[in-house]
Amino acid sequence: MLKIGVLGAGHLGRIHIKCIQALEKEYQLIGFYDPNPESAKTAIEQYGATHFEDMDELMDQCDLIDIVTPTLSHHACAVHAIRKGKDVFIEKPVTNTLDEAKNLIKLAEEAGVKIQVGHVERFNPAFTAAIPAMDQPRFIESHRLAEFNPRGTDVSVVLDLMIHDIDAILSVVKANVKKVSASGVAVLSETPDIANARLEFDNGCVANLTASRISLKNMRKSRFFQRDAYISVDFLEKKTEIVRMRSIEGEADPFSLTIDLGEGKGQKEILFEKPEILANNAIQDELKSFHDAIINNSRPIVSIEDGYNALDVAHKILEKLNVNYPPVEES
Repeated sequence: MLKIGVLGAGHLGRIHIKCIQALEKEYQLIGFYDPNPESAKTAIEQYGATHFEDMDELMDQCDLIDIVTPTLSHHACAVHAIRKGKDVFIEKPVTNTLDEAKNLIKLAEEAGVKIQVGHVERFNPAFTAAIPAMDQPRFIESHRLAEFNPRGTDVSVVLDLMIHDIDAILSVVKANVKKVSASGVAVLSETPDIANARLEFDNGCVANLTASRISLKNMRKSRFFQRDAYISVDFLEKKTEIVRMRSIEGEADPFSLTIDLGEGKGQKEILFEKPEILANNAIQDELKSFHDAIINNSRPIVSIEDGYNALDVAHKILEKLNVNYPPVEES
């Protein structure tokens, strides 16, 4: 059992506290640190968690630290934990700037500690059910729409919402992004609230991503097109549909759905699959997976490098949107 402390007891931080308490075999929750008295009071009342008024005191009693603070403080909190030799789970986006993410990679390697980034959609059961069917997607379409919520507007919609789909797509395509195009606009906040991006990969794959936090309804859907197959993933409703096509030899089944490819090109049968979706708590699963990575000394499912790569693409999109962030310094 690993001793864990949580930094941040806001909305998401309290969810993490609850999930950690449920992982009784993996973790012992030592407590949490949050300088906001209202957040601290709520966490104590809801979960009976121990509140530490000194962050160092909490860290000194833990094996690892779970960082669920605003993005702008991710780097400082992680550096503090790493220098104390603690493994770190850090919510997405991993940091605010690429330089900060590069620094964490360097410090973690020097200290011999592990970092996992909270790209929770990797643990969404609809996405994990679709992974076995993925075979070199060539066109991807993602829509992530949300109703406006002031929480999260400290960063643009690209870093708040779109980065989920960026990470998921990078984990499937596994190729270098050679070109980025994007457009977007700030409507209710100081940074873009709605954006569309087009990613072109070295292997020929193209991905179109749309993210909005000013929509009238919530939607989190991605569609993956590949040779002889179409895969639809509904992250919100936890549904996956796979549509496959296979060549027909001889006479087609009169009751099957077919496509005629034209004179002399034969027919293809259309097959529909709906994989079984096993209900889960994705945040709980990602925290458990980090426990396993530490115990087994294995690479976290969503590594610090994965977090950096997603942030890198996100910043290239932001550059196209004329959102200025400090450029990464080459070392």
